Amino acid sequence: MAQQLTLGVIVGNRDFFPDVLITEGRQDILDVLDEHHITPIILDEDATKLGAVETWQDAKKCADLFKQHRDDIDGILVCLPNFGDEKGIAETIKLSGLNVPILVQAYPDDLNQLIPSRRRDAFCGKISACNNLYQYGYSYTVTELHTVHPKSESFKADLKKFMGVCRVVKGLRNARLGAVGARPNAFNTTRYSEKLLQSVGMSVQTIDLTEVFGPARKLADDDVRVKDRIDRIMDYVKTDSVPSPSLYKMAKIGVVIDDWMQELDITASAIQCWDSLQSNYGVNVCTLMSMMSEQLLPSACEVDVTGVVSMYALQLASNTPSALVDWNNNYADDPNKCVLFHCGNWAKSFFPEDDFEMSYAPILGST
Repeated sequence: MAQQLTLGVIVGNRDFFPDVLITEGRQDILDVLDEHHITPIILDEDATKLGAVETWQDAKKCADLFKQHRDDIDGILVCLPNFGDEKGIAETIKLSGLNVPILVQAYPDDLNQLIPSRRRDAFCGKISACNNLYQYGYSYTVTELHTVHPKSESFKADLKKFMGVCRVVKGLRNARLGAVGARPNAFNTTRYSEKLLQSVGMSVQTIDLTEVFGPARKLADDDVRVKDRIDRIMDYVKTDSVPSPSLYKMAKIGVVIDDWMQELDITASAIQCWDSLQSNYGVNVCTLMSMMSEQLLPSACEVDVTGVVSMYALQLASNTPSALVDWNNNYADDPNKCVLFHCGNWAKSFFPEDDFEMSYAPILGST
């Protein structure tokens, strides 16, 4: 399900430009946000002149409104129907205390309407507003076109991209990552620092494989959760060639991992999928990892925790399942192609419906 977003909206104004431009611009922005199912946090039209921000007092009112919704606001959209007031915009954000992505949009002038009643000068105003944001130490996003109408397809594409930025920032800032098992000794490439991740807000929760194997072995075949997991596996993928005992083993370990993740609110996992699982438990967990990724709970192999951070970021940006796979082989003599490969943890979305089944892992099966 697509994550619904909330944006704080600042409509910039400068008093000697015509009021009608602000009124029109405010409504345009609200229409576009509604079209994209985005909740706006915006000043009422009677809270300040036309509901826009220009003066210090306007900035305080808008900042107070943003503070009231600080737990809801995922990003800030600055709209410039005219030149706008560069200080009012920057001071609003500073006073609000928000640390979220910022998108700056400016209206284009119509060459046939460069007259006092319709002139905007937002082209110049955007440069000034962005310069102030830079001076105040804020990162910001600009639109593909320097000036763009909110109802244009170009701006709608900008907005969709910005929505992805907001989801990524919000998701990664407090991500809870799960590491199942120890890093395979053979793979230094998956080493990482938990402290570095924590420094940007991401925490790592760990569990030993023995803590998974033990509870899984204690689950009875007729346990209702095991039966439910079997049904979910068989609904997800064709299992005709897989013996029933193996399916039950998968189901049981899936129940245990799910319980652990739910208890700790883990949103992405990295699993030691080779080779202790095969040697000490007797199955692969590729299907379980595929199912998690398909459900937007990305799961990476080989306890590749930083790899699953990348998966999670891609998923948040696109609102679709992501994959972490090997750039494995050259593609004949084509230097611009390669063969992507991994054992079987790809999310189902990457495959045609009739080309997806559970089978034996030919390489892992030989170890």
